[in-house]
Amino acid sequence: MTKRAAISKRGYDDSWPPVRGDYVVGDPMCGVAVVTLASSLFVRGAAITGPCKTENLGVEKIIANVVSNCNIRFLIICGAESKGHLPGDTILALHQNGVDPQGRIVGSRGAIPFIQNLPFEAVRRFQEQVELVDCIGLEDKDAIEALIVKYQDLARPFPGMPFQAVRKASPRPVLPVGDGDLFLGSGVVADTMAWLALSED
Repeated sequence: MTKRAAISKRGYDDSWPPVRGDYVVGDPMCGVAVVTLASSLFVRGAAITGPCKTENLGVEKIIANVVSNCNIRFLIICGAESKGHLPGDTILALHQNGVDPQGRIVGSRGAIPFIQNLPFEAVRRFQEQVELVDCIGLEDKDAIEALIVKYQDLARPFPGMPFQAVRKASPRPVLPVGDGDLFLGSGVVADTMAWLALSED
């Protein structure tokens, strides 16, 4: 069996979840993920469980980690909202309305609801792959775990391959730097003697 076929059969690859964060990985074959928003809750039975306190980077991490596992078909949103940021509201708005051409999440009431580090295709895949279970405010662990069991019984893997929303950055070329040079970043090198001469004028 080829590596691609193996990944397709189990629904995720060895690097899952691709984005690091404050979460607990359970069974990657499970069809349910849980986001506990601003609440510190440890629930059992989900593919991945963790908080989300921001309406931009936090939401991006959820998208990247969900769409890279075809088994995840339900996302339970529970716990207390993060005031001002409103990531729960933002996830719901994103799933329903998507983003505008500037990456703003349409309909979100969060302060800075933007998707800037993921391709728009990842948002579309998120909309297609998962169904949201809106339980914002729920902090009862037993009730949340019962929901995990309920939706796991309904989950069937998303057809196709996992969507890799996060691309590995290619290494920057190493530029030779001489004794009289100043490395400014982004591949820009300036001669320090010329720089000092200009600053004296």
